[in-house]
Amino acid sequence: MKVFAIRKNYLFDYNSNNSLVSKFRTKRIAPMMELIEAASIKYGSVNIVDIGGTEQYWNIVSREFLDRHKVTITIVNLPEFESPTNHGPFIFVAADGCNLSAFDNEAFHIAHSNSVIEHVGDWARKVQFATELSRVAKQYFIQTPNYWFPIEPHCMLPFIHWLPKPILVSLVASFKLGNWKRAGSIDEAVRIVESARLVDKKMFQALFKDATIITERLIFFLNP
Repeated sequence: MKVFAIRKNYLFDYNSNNSLVSKFRTKRIAPMMELIEAASIKYGSVNIVDIGGTEQYWNIVSREFLDRHKVTITIVNLPEFESPTNHGPFIFVAADGCNLSAFDNEAFHIAHSNSVIEHVGDWARKVQFATELSRVAKQYFIQTPNYWFPIEPHCMLPFIHWLPKPILVSLVASFKLGNWKRAGSIDEAVRIVESARLVDKKMFQALFKDATIITERLIFFLNP
């Protein structure tokens, strides 16, 4: 008898290039690489701003590709996050993605964010975020999970994000749910639940009115 086991890290470890989620990221960023190649041809170099990103995330693109296209990546995160020292193609800036007043209009060739807009807060904050990304770059490539995908992408459990908020808060206050720890109070439970406010395709299009929306479809096939 053969027994097969899939380690959790194999599926959901963003630090491993061999994990399932990292492989999906690599496939997903293909349109972004096309934007980089086009900008490199047009401008001779490429200046990218990545809101809420990390240096590790860019391991999905080879350094040879970045060097060949003379890519500079400005990574913007909130001031409470420690900013590394600038090195290689990376520049680190402390700022709120909803207020990029430190940057001029179209200061960058491309603006990018990966699974960030659902974390910035309520709808008004999302509008500010989208407006600022559109303002500071000539083009943008933005990714976010779809509300109607059956698995909540942060706690990695099915259907749970479709529950009424009071029920979800009560569950988070009572149990550990996937990647969400058990909250120590109702206040903490509410903060955990509100830390990720997913949008659907229509909402996303309303935020980025001139964008072409690419829908990513995922089907799991389980082999016996």
